[in-house]
Amino acid sequence: MTINEERKAAMRRRTKAFASAVVRFYISIDKQREELRVLGKQLLRSGTSVAANYREDSRARSRDEFIAKIELCTQEADESQLWLELLRDDCGISADIVNPLWKEADELISIFVAMAKTAKEHT
Repeated sequence: MTINEERKAAMRRRTKAFASAVVRFYISIDKQREELRVLGKQLLRSGTSVAANYREDSRARSRDEFIAKIELCTQEADESQLWLELLRDDCGISADIVNPLWKEADELISIFVAMAKTAKEHT
């Protein structure tokens, strides 16, 4: 396996782990509270979308398609941060629970931005 293939595989595992953590978070919240159910579902959608879009990105047919998918991963991770902030700041979900997910989303955003920038430089 080449270094590039190893990096892709590591990112697939990392984005899947993020999606899994979001799923576990959603399972743990009290869905009897309407605001938690609604915001939790939004987070569930955006957080799992990061992994799904990264998988699609790894099969891009062109550099432009690759850039578009990576930028979509960035947007979904950023949206996930918004839902996490609302859950923490407005719904009383503990920062101890939210902050690790928020931090991982932030790290993924940084990686995706760097990937898009590098791809654009090689166009």
